[in-house]
Amino acid sequence: MPRAIVLSAGLGTRLRPLTAELPKALVPIGDRPLAFRIAERLARAGHSEIVMNTHHLSEIFPLEVQSFPVGVHLIHEPRIRGTAGGIAGARGVLGPAPVIAWNADIVADPPLAALVASAEGGGLSLAVAPRPPGEGTVGVGDEGHIVRLRGKSFGHELTGGDYIGVASLGTVVLEELPPEGCLIGDVALPMLARGEPVVAVPATASWRDVGSLSAYVAANLDWLSETHGSNASWVHPSARVSSGVHLDRSVVCAGAVVTGQGAISRAIIWPRAEAAAPLENAVVTTSGAVVCP
Repeated sequence: MPRAIVLSAGLGTRLRPLTAELPKALVPIGDRPLAFRIAERLARAGHSEIVMNTHHLSEIFPLEVQSFPVGVHLIHEPRIRGTAGGIAGARGVLGPAPVIAWNADIVADPPLAALVASAEGGGLSLAVAPRPPGEGTVGVGDEGHIVRLRGKSFGHELTGGDYIGVASLGTVVLEELPPEGCLIGDVALPMLARGEPVVAVPATASWRDVGSLSAYVAANLDWLSETHGSNASWVHPSARVSSGVHLDRSVVCAGAVVTGQGAISRAIIWPRAEAAAPLENAVVTTSGAVVCP
């Protein structure tokens, strides 16, 4: 049974107008959807199945997830239940705790084994990128316990950090999730207020929140740099680029057509989209929208 859920039901408001065409979990990062990147990392950690909850443009998911490197169980939410509620609604499919919960707009290489081990006692563990004391979205104290969250302090802070949107839930926390609500605001904060530990597991690898338009372009440039070199571009074999076009750090997806004369720089051309040079720092969607972050 799957022991991981990719939380994919959000409206993707920060990524509009891109999410008018695709749910945020399925926007392309390089040659694959964003959630495919998450599924790859979970597959490397030994997961053969995952759960994804859906809401916005849910009809697009069934076809897209067929290419994922793991089996995907889709759970549709007619009404968005929040991160905690989304996990609660998947309990019947998720299998035994601890389970990994991964926000669908996060590209990361989190310490999955350490997260699972940390929640074996039944509690809640969050992957946290370390920062100096007082900085970031969380503060961490003795024994790696979170002592600052959402502006509230619960103890002496030794170091700061950023919660990177990946968590592990043990048996007790999983069973007590509310039917609707937020994993941080409605679960973690009340736990801290009651004096119960929430563990910060250090996440030292690079990560990116792909929730904004500028971050979306940056995530594609990250992928280019990691797979093809810092100054490279990538063109899918089925795409067509006119001879008068010069590509500079751009991604041209399957079936796209690029015409015109001049440079296409720092641009993401979606599958089957049509774009014309010159163009800089833009996303061209399948519907023809040209979005400049």
